Amino acid sequence: MTFSRTIVTAGLALGCFVTTFPTAAATADAQTVARGAVVSSTLVEKLDKDQVAERLKATGIDAAQVKYGVRAYRVVYRTVDAKGRSTTASQLVALPHNTRRNLQVVSWLHGTTVYRGDVASVNAKSTDRASALLFAGAGHAVSAPDYLGLGTGPGHHTYGDPRTTVSAPVDALRATRTVAKGHQRRLDPRVLVSGFSQGGPATMMVGRFLQQGQDPYFKLGGLAPIAGPFNLSSFEAAAADDKIRMSSLYLAYFIVSADRYTDIYGTPSKVFRAPYDKQVEKLFDGNHQAAEIAQALPPESAKLFTAQFLDRVRKPTGNLKKLLTALDSTCNWKPEVPVRLHHAKGDVDVAYDNALYCQSQLRSHGATQTLTDAGDVDHNQTVRKALPLVVAGFTRNRA
Repeated sequence: MTFSRTIVTAGLALGCFVTTFPTAAATADAQTVARGAVVSSTLVEKLDKDQVAERLKATGIDAAQVKYGVRAYRVVYRTVDAKGRSTTASQLVALPHNTRRNLQVVSWLHGTTVYRGDVASVNAKSTDRASALLFAGAGHAVSAPDYLGLGTGPGHHTYGDPRTTVSAPVDALRATRTVAKGHQRRLDPRVLVSGFSQGGPATMMVGRFLQQGQDPYFKLGGLAPIAGPFNLSSFEAAAADDKIRMSSLYLAYFIVSADRYTDIYGTPSKVFRAPYDKQVEKLFDGNHQAAEIAQALPPESAKLFTAQFLDRVRKPTGNLKKLLTALDSTCNWKPEVPVRLHHAKGDVDVAYDNALYCQSQLRSHGATQTLTDAGDVDHNQTVRKALPLVVAGFTRNRA
């Protein structure tokens, strides 16, 4: 995983406390507002085929499968927060500029992003914007949610929260269906789900929700996670031991965010050493870029966190243990569609063992799966290598 460039495309694993949204009672406040209702839609890209190809090449992504121009929109829609209360979120919706009326939709789930302006709906130079252009240029409709608290969404990003990791993308799909209908396009119910790094485990969670039939329209059509850290307990323990690059930032982002939706530490001084305990929560408010955070905090976990808390990360208890246990199980089910895993043995940020971990869980349930090695490339290059393969697989699935 890596914090770098204009977009942070790395990520920590996400899991699921439960396999459903909160109950009707828990979300009573949100019942008066339609989930997935479109608040606004703004055109942000109008590209012909050649322009799409140029953008992809500039990002380092093979553009050979681009057949169409693309129209892309920043869409604000209704969803719920971690407590089931009504809120809004933003996403990028991309549609191919062709005459096909029936489109299969891809849900593209991005990796770790600390700065709200680095998501696909806002940052035209981001890898995630390019990813959406690739899928749409190949003929798919695309829903690329920013998640909660990023893009134009209010509040903090609920990084690692199992509920909103599912609810925000599913409500985004509902909004995408409305946008597509407004352009006289119909979305196939079978959703193709893919995502990178943080978005890898998120892919598996959204897929599980769709397969369970919990949406009245959308169903699961395909799964293709890329370089996902599926064994979060192992990753966080390694971060506590400073065995990964910039370990303190990843661990801090996860812990600060988790404390906001499920109590982890009570007060920052119980977790963070002085003077960082006075500033760390403000740094992860979505308004600071990764470089700013890196400059303000020590890169080593041993210098940022208290020794007692690092011991707790190594041997989790309470809510932290409950959360990590859930986040380790995103592949622990049997998809009814093939799962195409992509990773790179050269990835030193999210180890290739994470893909093997996911593959083992899938095999234990008798799931059909493949694992493709992207080779001796780093974490961010993995997604660029894998995306054309994902598109090719999804295009074969298209009705």
